[in-house]
Amino acid sequence: MKRLTLLAVLLVGAMSAAQAKLPPPTDEQKAKAEEAKAKAAEAAKKDGELLAAYQDKVVARYKGQGDTPKTAKPATPAATKK
Repeated sequence: MKRLTLLAVLLVGAMSAAQAKLPPPTDEQKAKAEEAKAKAAEAAKKDGELLAAYQDKVVARYKGQGDTPKTAKPATPAATKK
């Protein structure tokens, strides 16, 4: 019985905590959030451009190979234990 009561009290406490509201952000917090959002967008744009450049480089290398297969080097034998 005590466990059931304790469980009920914990559930009511958890539900009331989940319904708590945060105060609205201040102007300073809003400005900081906008700045962080702009910085993240700029970083994403830079990363996208870098990815595109590397993809272009790989495509150029792939197209430059043509139809001639490259000869593979023979594998070196692994060291054997004596």
